[in-house]
Amino acid sequence: MPSFLDTPKPLAGRTALITGSGRNLGRGMAVGLARAGANIVLNGHRDEAALKATAAEVESHGVKAMTVLADVSKPDDVQRMVDGALDRFGSVDIAVSNVGLRLRQAFLEISVEDWRTVMETNLSAAFYLARAVLPSMKERRWGRIIHISGRDGFFTISHRAHNVTCKAGLHSLAKAIALEFGEFGITANTIAPGKMDTVRDEKHYPGYQEAWAEHLQKMPLRRLGLAEDVAEACLYLACGGDYVTGQLLHLNGGDSLF
Repeated sequence: MPSFLDTPKPLAGRTALITGSGRNLGRGMAVGLARAGANIVLNGHRDEAALKATAAEVESHGVKAMTVLADVSKPDDVQRMVDGALDRFGSVDIAVSNVGLRLRQAFLEISVEDWRTVMETNLSAAFYLARAVLPSMKERRWGRIIHISGRDGFFTISHRAHNVTCKAGLHSLAKAIALEFGEFGITANTIAPGKMDTVRDEKHYPGYQEAWAEHLQKMPLRRLGLAEDVAEACLYLACGGDYVTGQLLHLNGGDSLF
């Protein structure tokens, strides 16, 4: 059986849409899939300059990029983004949901409005994206849905009740899609990154650098994950994981072993 490793551009002719792709993990996945030959639809909410910078890097690999400012917590925005991608490229073959608010709040301090905001952004956005791309994927009988979750959705932490609930829910959503759409050549999987070397908000991650330095000494691989690590996992699920669906890939350097 031919392998995606047999060709330098296994995603040539495909289009990938990645939400939250102006920086950090989203940017890494966009560049990784571009290197594999995919055209890339980049999305962000406010930072157009970051999207344009990522687009320039994507296009340096000989593919096309499209940038869309859209609030993925709003279904109309998501549909507009997907419709624009279909008009531009003719297909959205790979859809990566990679947007999340990471608020730090004690359980009894979470207001109903806070809960709804996090749910819409972290979980409902993935539903809106899948709902928008699946009809055309089903028609072409090929598609890849990838959700970026997190270690704390399965090995939970305090003061993140809304966030960890969403992260666990993302995987249940992927499994539901996998079950219902597998017969159409569509797979749906979840990547759960662990402690990653990304730009973070000190307000919501107080003292994280010091805490991680100590924790890393206990981890088997003794390092933080990189955006490139997530990009490699995404690439495998996008073009090499034909027989992988409904699965959860923990990408955490062995952190979940203890």
